[in-house]
Amino acid sequence: MTEDKNNLSQTPKSWVWTNLREILDFVKGKKPKNLGAKNELLTIPYVNIRAFEKKVIDKFTDGTDSRLCETSDILIVWDGARCGLVGRGVSGAIGSTLAKLVCYELNPSYLFHYLRLKYDYINKRPRGVGIPHVDPNIFWNITMPLPPLVEQDRIVSKIEELFTRLDAGLESLRMVKTQLGRYRQAVLKHAFEGKLTERWRNAHKDQIEPVQAFLERMGEEQKKNTGGKPRESSPIDSSGLYELPTSWMWIKLGEVTESMKNGIYKPKRFYSDDGIACLRMYNIESGKIVWKDIKRMILTSEEVHAYELKAGDILVNRVNSRELVGKAAVIPKDLEICVYESKNIRLRLLGNFVDNKYVNFWLQIFRQKYFNRHAQQTVGMASINQEQLSSMPVPLSPLLEQRKIVEEIEHSFSIVDEIEKNVNHSMTQAEKLRQAVLRKAFWGKLALQDPTDEPAEKLLERIREEKEKRKSEEKGIKRKRKGRRRQMGLIRYVK
Repeated sequence: MTEDKNNLSQTPKSWVWTNLREILDFVKGKKPKNLGAKNELLTIPYVNIRAFEKKVIDKFTDGTDSRLCETSDILIVWDGARCGLVGRGVSGAIGSTLAKLVCYELNPSYLFHYLRLKYDYINKRPRGVGIPHVDPNIFWNITMPLPPLVEQDRIVSKIEELFTRLDAGLESLRMVKTQLGRYRQAVLKHAFEGKLTERWRNAHKDQIEPVQAFLERMGEEQKKNTGGKPRESSPIDSSGLYELPTSWMWIKLGEVTESMKNGIYKPKRFYSDDGIACLRMYNIESGKIVWKDIKRMILTSEEVHAYELKAGDILVNRVNSRELVGKAAVIPKDLEICVYESKNIRLRLLGNFVDNKYVNFWLQIFRQKYFNRHAQQTVGMASINQEQLSSMPVPLSPLLEQRKIVEEIEHSFSIVDEIEKNVNHSMTQAEKLRQAVLRKAFWGKLALQDPTDEPAEKLLERIREEKEKRKSEEKGIKRKRKGRRRQMGLIRYVK
């Protein structure tokens, strides 16, 4: 604990330094024998990770063979990826992956805040290969500055006062982010109702191609791509859809699509750091391609040709959770040669009639509503196919207006992006400030010292005495239990 050693001289003289082994005990949780949904017998909440983090209780027990906690107790995740995370405010039977920390003449909230400061230190030094656990050698040897008890109260009061203000600020920032998300949706809705470009459309009537001429040109283009036959198209039920301007029309996405193709699947042995980049569903975020965690495949030139993504293609996610299936992004220019995995569909549009960014924006606002009705559902996942994607209704405006709509959306979104960037920065700074408050608190620089306070040395002596007393009492209880078992004949001696 280099940081703590460096701070020894910075803490007030009335404080002492100790370690967690000296001042704490813990009670490890245990999975009860009787556990299930709440009923007349099972009434005690079972505090598992979900209950611990989100205060959501979904299992109950009767208390048999359980270790209990109260709302004032501090719990710590002992086993699992979040090991070292502390929490409080729940009562019930302690889950098998949690432990309760037993304090002796110590303000529990002081300990809680100190362990929050040490979370990264504990979590990044776990024990175990498969499931990580808190390493006892790390945890119990953590050093802690111990102020007088009444000063602990003052420190906790000041921390929570400042954190209340910080939390209020963070809540305001989260509300701003929520409002920005709603604004994005409002911009898209206005765009595809024709309201965003209403003035532009009225000012450029002479430049907008009539719907009939547009349909005829599109029909000729379709004949070229289908061997001389126009594509057959069933009527669109526009009930529940937007009422469009007279120069617009509802079409099916397949009518303006040159081709659709599912991605490539390869076993793991074909993955290599020297292969061709392969975009996965994780590389589609908020309507954009995100170049991160790129997997690479060893492919033949024929496979690369068949599955290569070109600038302007739309990559659509066809397998995902129900709320994310159908997310899409336009392939940008200057991207290195890459293909796409089988959980995605490549959509290549008729560029003479539809703008790819226009369609991508439409997918952002309409995909969830559409695929909630049409996607197939399996255990935990939803999927869509080319036929469903092809049948999706699209509000088609003249190409010139599509490009104006894209321009207006991108302008509005660029402003939102800048605001969101500032909000995210402020939220990051708020979390840094939280850590700074804690550090200042545990250096003795947050609350005032009072020379009349009982010195921390005496507090530490009492804690040691209380801890030793509890240990002796537990040994006595164990001896009594052992004696009763002998009397009942449950322990046999082998001579």
